[in-house]
Amino acid sequence: MSENILEVCGIHTYIGQFHILEGVTFSVPKGSITVLLGRNGAGKTTTLKSILGITPPREGKIVFDGQDLAGKPSFKIAQLGIGYVPEHRAIFRDLTVAENLQIAERRKGDLAARQDFIFELFPDLKKHYRLAGGKLSGGQQQMLAIARALVPQNRLLLIDEPSEGLAPIIIEALMHAIRRLSESATVLLVEQNFRMASRLADRYVIVDDGASVQSGLMADLTNDQATIQRYLGAA
Repeated sequence: MSENILEVCGIHTYIGQFHILEGVTFSVPKGSITVLLGRNGAGKTTTLKSILGITPPREGKIVFDGQDLAGKPSFKIAQLGIGYVPEHRAIFRDLTVAENLQIAERRKGDLAARQDFIFELFPDLKKHYRLAGGKLSGGQQQMLAIARALVPQNRLLLIDEPSEGLAPIIIEALMHAIRRLSESATVLLVEQNFRMASRLADRYVIVDDGASVQSGLMADLTNDQATIQRYLGAA
């Protein structure tokens, strides 16, 4: 049995005529928090969308928990146990917190079974349960976006730019929540905030110009200033 819940092997993904991913390869160990790093436009978000089948790769292979995802539509891939939190807090702004969570159910009773865990992670969502999503603060909207992916019992969570545009105190709360949820699910996230990523992730993958160029333990990367400067431009 593989120790990796996800294997991405040499994928090439096109959006229209544009060749976005030109050979991305990495693995995600079960129970880990793995972060995709790289400059804007490097291909990180497209990598997440390729895994979920939103922009399926034309070449290469993606295996989730022993199952080849080739040819599967996005909803079938999600049903295997993959949750997706897109960038820009993509919630239904006119629906209440309760309604946003309810429509995330894959089967009746999912929310009832998980809501105690969700409200323990995000107490603000319990407090504003009947409030429209558009009335929440930016941080609360991000909490709701993550909470929706927790309604089904997912084994892998794909989280895109969770800290974008948020105040430091909210980022700290999100980091705590992601650590907690990683106790029961594997996490693969995209994150531009290197300070957050370095404190949160166990492992990293650097994507540069559509290709994976380096991966390993986050503890090793934090001591490698040359690599950080070359690919991330972060201190």
